[in-house]
Amino acid sequence: MYNNANVDPSEVAKFEQLAATWWDPEGHSGPLHKMNPLRLAYIERHADGLFGKKVVDVGCGGGLLSEAMARVGAKVTGLDMGEEPLEVARLHALESGVDVDYLQATAEQHAADYAGQYQVVTCMEMIEHVPDPGSVIRACADLVAPGGHLYLSTINKTPLAYLTTIVGAEQLLKVLPKGTHDYNKYLRPSQLVAWCEQAGLKVRHADGVRYNPLTQTFSMTESMAVNYMIHAYKPEA
Repeated sequence: MYNNANVDPSEVAKFEQLAATWWDPEGHSGPLHKMNPLRLAYIERHADGLFGKKVVDVGCGGGLLSEAMARVGAKVTGLDMGEEPLEVARLHALESGVDVDYLQATAEQHAADYAGQYQVVTCMEMIEHVPDPGSVIRACADLVAPGGHLYLSTINKTPLAYLTTIVGAEQLLKVLPKGTHDYNKYLRPSQLVAWCEQAGLKVRHADGVRYNPLTQTFSMTESMAVNYMIHAYKPEA
């Protein structure tokens, strides 16, 4: 059912190299810092709040979203395959007094032991970095408890997305290191929706995310031509 070898060592290595600056809002993770409040608000709104809910953040990296969800009262587990990002996440949580359980594991490995245990599962800006995205979505769907929610975000496979994220962000503005993204791994919303439905989930929302370079802020938009988020839920048994 799962692809248990669903890890690309070269992708893990990219984020190992960025770990030291993960919590620097002016560093290479700056775009994630700017996007994080929007992601949190989207999740909270469609999950009817996070307080007291059990959450797993798949591909948590250095813990930006994991900490944000813990701060509003969620009981958060963060999963990642990068040792350095996880160490950075643990240290920052300790310094911040935030309780997050960080584990080095894939979604597939975690789902084998914790199926149906989480009211909210998030997988944000991660799925375009694995060899088999469908396997990740199947594992995330299994982790969701009946009546629970799955949130995905990634980059659409369009010419505009290529120009924005690779030509613009990596080559011209250099806000991201060259090679951070691979256009061949970008995913269309229809692919994610199909995987969710095949895994027994119902997609409730699919929304675009827009970046304004003048104000350096992210906002929701109807266009999913570049970044987008998907919200799905698991029907009650």
